[in-house]
Amino acid sequence: MDETHKLVEAKKKVYAQVDVVGNDELVDADCVVTDEDGVLELIFQDLEFIETRLGRDPSPEEEAALLKLKTRLEGDQTVFEAELEEADRGAVDIHAFCTNKPIVIATEEELADPDALLVKGFKESGWICFLTVGGSENRAWPIPAGTTAWEAGGAIHSDIQKGFIRAEIIGYEDFIEAGGETEAKRADKQRLEMKPYVMQDYDLTNFRFNK
Repeated sequence: MDETHKLVEAKKKVYAQVDVVGNDELVDADCVVTDEDGVLELIFQDLEFIETRLGRDPSPEEEAALLKLKTRLEGDQTVFEAELEEADRGAVDIHAFCTNKPIVIATEEELADPDALLVKGFKESGWICFLTVGGSENRAWPIPAGTTAWEAGGAIHSDIQKGFIRAEIIGYEDFIEAGGETEAKRADKQRLEMKPYVMQDYDLTNFRFNK
């Protein structure tokens, strides 16, 4: 975002918003950032839960899935990493396992650089950003990876999604290489994309829509 703000004049810049929560909100988090000891502690908590659940007479399907998970966890895999059949996943999806999400194991150096660590966690969580620039603000909009142009418009306002015509896209590398939005357009780097286009990280985007 800083580099973008240098190349396109705007009154302010707005970074993608990331909420950092503590252990009490771990279940609702998209990603966990911890050290190696912390991962082992989370795996241990999941193993404790499985032992408790197995003692409560689960269904045969759930019991089989829990036993498979137990084996994976005892091998220092997380629930997120465990390769289970779809039926097994369905049998235990109701449970809020601590390790059923991406886990970033941070080094001491990374822990000393919280901004970089947030970016790493953001990406590991399966999120990307697209950019809108010029005028009142340059802004990074967070969206899940795999989001279409039509869905991305709704991240700004539902009216854009409802009246979507097209998205005018400049790839971030083309934008930086050209030296700005106007320069990229002059170099014929802007593309017209329709609803199904899958957004890429840092796409410079302008939506056209019926109001």
